[in-house]
Amino acid sequence: MFSLPEGYEEVRARARDFAIREFSEDVSRKYDESEEYPDEIRRKVFSAGFLDMSDPWKVLIAMEEFCRVDPGLGLSAIASMFGSEILMLFGSDEQKERYLAPVFRGEKISGIAVTEPGAGSDVAGVKSTLERAPDGGYVLNGEKMFITNGTVADHYYLLARTSPPESPEKRHHGLSVAIVERRWPGVIPTKLKGKLGMRATDTAEIKFEGVRVPRENLVGEEGKGFYYIMTFFNISRIYVAAQAVGVAQGILDIYADYLSRSPSPPPEGSQFVLAEGAAKVEAARLLTYRAASLIFQFNPDPALTSMAKYYAAEVANEVAQRAMSVIGEDGLSGRLEKLYRDAKITEIWEGTSEVEKLVIYRQLSRRRSS
Repeated sequence: MFSLPEGYEEVRARARDFAIREFSEDVSRKYDESEEYPDEIRRKVFSAGFLDMSDPWKVLIAMEEFCRVDPGLGLSAIASMFGSEILMLFGSDEQKERYLAPVFRGEKISGIAVTEPGAGSDVAGVKSTLERAPDGGYVLNGEKMFITNGTVADHYYLLARTSPPESPEKRHHGLSVAIVERRWPGVIPTKLKGKLGMRATDTAEIKFEGVRVPRENLVGEEGKGFYYIMTFFNISRIYVAAQAVGVAQGILDIYADYLSRSPSPPPEGSQFVLAEGAAKVEAARLLTYRAASLIFQFNPDPALTSMAKYYAAEVANEVAQRAMSVIGEDGLSGRLEKLYRDAKITEIWEGTSEVEKLVIYRQLSRRRSS
C-alpha cells in the first residue's frame, strides 16, 4: 500500500486550515464574479511556505487541499510558477538566475504558452514561428490561446516553430522553446472572461507581432522544444490530477454535510452516492500519489501519469454530477455549484481525457512489443 512520506499529513492539515481561513465564501464569490487575479492570495501562499519547488510533495498536497475549497483561488496561487520545470530541467544557469529565481522568491509570475487556436492537444500543430534575425536572435510571430497567467505573467515559456517539419510524420521536429517577456514590444495579451469555471485564474489570448527574441532566450537546443514540452506535461499532469482529487473531495464534503442534515436516514440510493464516490476518490488519490512518487524520484511512468490525470478528472466530474442530482435545486448556488463548474476543466487542460487514453494505449502497446 502507498503512503505519503513522513511529515506530509501535517502539511495537509496546514494547507487545509489555510484554505478554509483565506478562501472564505465571500472571497471565493468575489473573485469568481469579478474574474480578477487574486495576487494578494498568491502572496499569502508564498509567505506561508507552500510554494517550495524543492519540495514537490508539499506543492502537490497544497494543490489538492486548496482545490478542495476553491480550485480557482488555489490554482491561481500555485500556478504563479507555471512552467518553471522547463527551466529547471533544460535552462542555462544564466536563465535560471534571471527568470527562475525571482519566480521562486514570489517576486514574479511565469506562464507557459503552447496552445493555439488550431493546436490544443495537438502540440505538433503549433503554427507560431521564431525566424532567425540578422543579429542572431529571432523574430516571433503568431497567436496563443487560453494561456494561464496570460495578462499577469512577467514572462512565458513559449513553443514555436524554428524550422519546417521534414515530413508530415515528423511534425514534432523543428519546434523550439524560448523565454518571451510580456512587456516586450509586439506582445499583445487580451484577458478572456466568462469562463465556465476557474474564473479566478487569469486566462488570455496573446498575439505576437514581430517580437524580437534574443538568442540567449532560447531554452536548450533549437528543434528540441516538443520533447521539452512533453517532459513538462508528464510533470504538470500530475498536478492536474491533484486538482481533480481536491475538487472531488470538496464535493464529497458538501454532499456528506447535506446528508447529515437530513431529519431522517437518507434513502439507500443517496447513501450509495457517498459510498461509491468516496471509494473512487480514494482510488484516484492513491493512483495520483503513486504516479507522483515516480516523477519525484526522476523515474516517471507516462502511462501511470496519464491514468492518474484521466481517472481523477473523470471521478471529479462523476461525483459532481451525482451529488448535484441528489441535492437538486439546493445545490444550484454556493460552493457545490462552483465546484461543479470548476471540475470540467480537469478533463481538458494539460491534455484532454481522450489524449490521456491515447498515451496510455501507446505506452501499453510499446511495452507489449518490447
